[in-house]
Amino acid sequence: MTHLLVAGKLHPTGEALLSALPARGVTVDYVEEISEPSYAPLIGKADALVIRTQPLSAATIAAAPRLKVVSRHGVGYDAVDLAALNQRGIGLTIVGDVNSISVAEHAMMQLLAAAKRVLRADRATRDPAQWGWRNRLEQREISGKRLLIIGYGRIGRHLARMATGFRMEVRAHDPFLERAGWPTGEVPPVSDLNEGISWADCISIHVPRGERPTLGPAEFALMKPGVILANTARGGVVSEAALAEALASGHVGAAGIDVFDAEPPDGLCPLTQFDNVILSPHIAGITNECAERMAIDSVENALSYLAGTIDPGLVVNRDHAHMRKSAK
Repeated sequence: MTHLLVAGKLHPTGEALLSALPARGVTVDYVEEISEPSYAPLIGKADALVIRTQPLSAATIAAAPRLKVVSRHGVGYDAVDLAALNQRGIGLTIVGDVNSISVAEHAMMQLLAAAKRVLRADRATRDPAQWGWRNRLEQREISGKRLLIIGYGRIGRHLARMATGFRMEVRAHDPFLERAGWPTGEVPPVSDLNEGISWADCISIHVPRGERPTLGPAEFALMKPGVILANTARGGVVSEAALAEALASGHVGAAGIDVFDAEPPDGLCPLTQFDNVILSPHIAGITNECAERMAIDSVENALSYLAGTIDPGLVVNRDHAHMRKSAK
């Protein structure tokens, strides 16, 4: 029988799916805790692993002689040692378009909440002594403002449609998409990132983490005074130190941040001291509806991969030996 290891708590619908798997010839180990030590002792008998946000190191992969596929409960795989998987010919799959709407909604919420200074407004309402804050006119409108979307995949396109509904002027920067051919009828592209940064009143970022932050000190220096920033991408995409400095000086007016260099943020995270920053615990892509879709898809992706019926577009390392064999 095929043995599946599930590392990390699933939505109840996903748990119900696990209960039904023995009837399909699949046995299951299910560990709800999200940490590598919690599931590592069980990896040795797994043919497939479904994993959430916890690390998957080369050492754990080396202890899994039967492992053929790792299925991510999500779309990112920063914490997975992809090189170690490739060395063994182990597939890595991600879920499809299950969370793009959720993340785009969260980014739109960040832009609105930051513009309206909701934390300060809430505090001024709860404390009568601060009621007069309303007369400082710190809150802003986003209608008519310029929004630069950095990374114009599914999430960026959903956000563009939402922002257009708020009558924002939207442009996007995505050099990979430009090279492939910009989609007809979409918002105008900005080829030069620095030009786009200087143009924007608001910036929302939707790109993977690179070797250096996409937005670091040099990029912050180009931004308009009072700019609003939203980050639902990954920790490290925006320099936390540079953002904190720009917030302290007032160069950045407000921000919404869902992702951090260290998660959960430790006491050294400089962003927690600002009340014009909307913080959330990396939840943009895990609404109830989205969690249900990810739970089902991540389990089914693992089994479809083993059966050779997986959509190749969901396999990160599509060119390894197993997929070539399955495609025959």
